[in-house]
Amino acid sequence: MLPYNKVKDIFAAHNGMMRTCELHNKHIFYHDIQTLIERGIIEKVRYGYYQWVDSENLSEALTVTRLFPDAIMCMDTALFYYRYSDRTPLAWHLAVSKDSGKSRFNIDYPFIKPYYVEPSILELGAVDGEMDGNPVRIYDKERTICDCMRYMGKMNREIFNKAIQGYIMDSEKNIPRLLEYAKKLRVMQKVKMIIGVWM
Repeated sequence: MLPYNKVKDIFAAHNGMMRTCELHNKHIFYHDIQTLIERGIIEKVRYGYYQWVDSENLSEALTVTRLFPDAIMCMDTALFYYRYSDRTPLAWHLAVSKDSGKSRFNIDYPFIKPYYVEPSILELGAVDGEMDGNPVRIYDKERTICDCMRYMGKMNREIFNKAIQGYIMDSEKNIPRLLEYAKKLRVMQKVKMIIGVWM
């Protein structure tokens, strides 16, 4: 088996997460993988995916961004991030291209709720954020509120109302940007009806 520091460097070069085939390419095979798991050096996060155990950074946000580098945090996750909701989401809400394979989200941990989005609007409002000291991609406030309008029929009523009130009270809200997004996301009527009275 390769020395500890060599294995650590290999994982570091892959942002702390590797697939079975990548490990095999580095001559780390089944027996080595099992030994590393038993020693608590790596952990299996889903079928065919292994993560370096960083005792200083045991963050779900880090695991999510490693597993789904193409995803953008949205909806309840974004509402909680912007403090428009005080309910800790039970799952990570992620926007991904509608062309993404569905099976990749069938994992036991962490809990994932994917939203399949048209590729043409996937990047609209995506910004860089930070969770638990880790960089993440997340929708900005205006995109998040427009998404609430799009999915309002599926949202918890209390969470929806709190999100709208939170945005209205936010001194950093950007109404021109909200209207720009609302037009592109085809929720202008809802925005005018629900938020218009406060603008």
